[in-house]
Amino acid sequence: MSSAARSITVFGIYLAAVGLSFFFIPNVILPLFGFPTTAEVWIRLTGLLTAILGMYFLYSVRYEDRQFFRATIFARLIFFAGVTTLVILQLASPLLILFGLVDMAGAAWTWQTLRKA
Repeated sequence: MSSAARSITVFGIYLAAVGLSFFFIPNVILPLFGFPTTAEVWIRLTGLLTAILGMYFLYSVRYEDRQFFRATIFARLIFFAGVTTLVILQLASPLLILFGLVDMAGAAWTWQTLRKA
């Protein structure tokens, strides 16, 4: 497994774990990040979509899909910019930036490994 594939694998596992957590136990996870608990279905749908994204990441590793690896770099930077914007506009808790920072770190790791290859 290449270093780039390893970075995508780790991030795919992270996405799947976070997604499944928000799908199955959102009211355990939400307070950890300063968000109120909810009975709304949206958090579970978001969790499901996040877990599915994780599956895409893990599937791409099987075929060493370097084009997908590159595309994730931009997508993760856009996610960071989006959550940062929500925080700046005071539409979300500053703790949301933690998720964006994980994306940013993962994007940097993948970019670095692809650059070296």
